Amino acid sequence: MVGFVLTGHGQFSNGLKSAVDMVAGDQPNFAIVPFEGSEAVTFGDDLRKTITDMAAECDGVLVFVDLWGGTPFNQSMIISSDVENMEIVTGTNLPMLVELVMTRAFGDPTLEELAERAVTVGAEGVKHTHFEAPTDDDDDEM
Repeated sequence: MVGFVLTGHGQFSNGLKSAVDMVAGDQPNFAIVPFEGSEAVTFGDDLRKTITDMAAECDGVLVFVDLWGGTPFNQSMIISSDVENMEIVTGTNLPMLVELVMTRAFGDPTLEELAERAVTVGAEGVKHTHFEAPTDDDDDEM
């Protein structure tokens, strides 16, 4: 099984993990590493330990990050130079995570397949909708 590590600024990873658990249940091999201002000094070490521990237990690690170019992304990239079979996906959102935990649970996808699916589903999960309120003319038709 591919392990998942979720990281991001502030309460990003905590909130998304809570939402994933609510929608899909508690997930095995799914860890979070928040990047909090008060823990900024140890963040890189904490992230490295979580990723390397996950890599030792799993068939690869997929790291989900909130923002391209931010500290969680930069630290993940540095760690990836030392950890084999690790991929990083940025722009993480709830539709992406729910799809990926289900895909992982009911199949045996590779790390690369999961990373590619994450990008596709993440983009598909972003929609723009608009509710058109009824006008006075609509009331006249009844």
